[in-house]
Amino acid sequence: MRVVIIGAGQVGSSIAASLDAGHEVVVIDADAERVDALTYSLDVLAIEGDGASLSTLREAEIEAADLLIASTDNDETNIVACATAKTASDAFTVARVKRTNYLDTWQEAGGAFGVDFMVCTNLLAAETMVRVIGLPAARDVDVFAEGRVMMAEFCVPEGSPVAGRTVAEADHFTELTFAAMLRDGDVVIPKGETTIEVDDELIVIGSPENTRTFASDLAPGRDEDGKDIVIVGGSEIAVEAARLLEDRGLHPRLIERDPDRARELAEQLAGTTVMQSDATDQEFLQREHVDDADVVIAALGSDEKNLLASLLATRIGVPRTVALVETAEYTDLFEAVGVGAAVNPREATAEEIIRLAHDGTPENVAIVDRDRAEVLEIEISDDSVLAGRPIHESAADLPTRVTIGAITRDGEFVTPRGDTVVEVGDHVVVFAESDAIDTVASQI
Repeated sequence: MRVVIIGAGQVGSSIAASLDAGHEVVVIDADAERVDALTYSLDVLAIEGDGASLSTLREAEIEAADLLIASTDNDETNIVACATAKTASDAFTVARVKRTNYLDTWQEAGGAFGVDFMVCTNLLAAETMVRVIGLPAARDVDVFAEGRVMMAEFCVPEGSPVAGRTVAEADHFTELTFAAMLRDGDVVIPKGETTIEVDDELIVIGSPENTRTFASDLAPGRDEDGKDIVIVGGSEIAVEAARLLEDRGLHPRLIERDPDRARELAEQLAGTTVMQSDATDQEFLQREHVDDADVVIAALGSDEKNLLASLLATRIGVPRTVALVETAEYTDLFEAVGVGAAVNPREATAEEIIRLAHDGTPENVAIVDRDRAEVLEIEISDDSVLAGRPIHESAADLPTRVTIGAITRDGEFVTPRGDTVVEVGDHVVVFAESDAIDTVASQI
């Protein structure tokens, strides 16, 4: 498949890195340094130019493209690029936008602007933050098979009852698979005798119920529900998170420094208590009993402010913090200094777009550890190497470092074991390292 990507920032580069091994990829960016960097780091054709310009698109041979992804940081540029591409090709167009008003218009119009699929960064980031706060110790959470399967990434905390135990000892669940372990920069596919250590990052795939129970085993005593939630900041991501929490029947509190913005949000968010103050004012936080909150979500306008707000919340006694991180390189730093989970909006966006471009058309995709690995949901067809065979037999035909984490069949969860026979029509959730993704997606 020929894929044209407009924008070589974090989103565009992540998509290009995920697709370059199995597709013909062209990347367009106006920044010469980014173009040079891609030329040397990936097997792609990188073009310097304006991706919304018809002449630049023709230089990229847009007429032969199967898929165009507009992923710059400018909403309008992405929409115009898709519309321009439609004048010269039949490519399926994907536009990344930040603001939800464009997404609302596109959805209400049944598709507009020449855009076949629209991805909203702010909404995806808010959804990710809301998913994460429901699981203690979780750093990332994704759902598959219409909510019947959950993938969670946990960091094993100091003092966890699970630390020092083998996988066989820790795994007393009927609907859970220990899919992988990230340790000292390496991906480990755990076996029964593998010992779990403090600071290991565990990737588990299972039913939502068993995943939540494992989270309680991993970090006992922490509030699973997180009913008292404080959101710091009045950004659009913060507002979307508040709305999602309201939809769940919760009543979050939101702190916004600007009086006019606070008044505006109070009118918009009927189920949220909006407080006008500086979230770094410790006296205010104690007076408003923010220290009694189960979770603080930091969604301010800069990474530095989000880090400060998170650390201050931890200092006054809040047991869990989730912070928005715009700079991907800061994610590990945030979590290393004590932030419970760091959510990068661009990574969430890349996940959503990559799903559209894989061979085999996965139903869903989750990126693990910034492109080190992926979790895919794939519907089994007649030509799948798994179809009609027990897993222990078909595993030999798959690349190494691949784990089948869960199966759903006719809406029911099936725990994959060596003798489990996979049937046509099953939905299989698979963990695989990035260099094996295209092979796995095409074979399964």
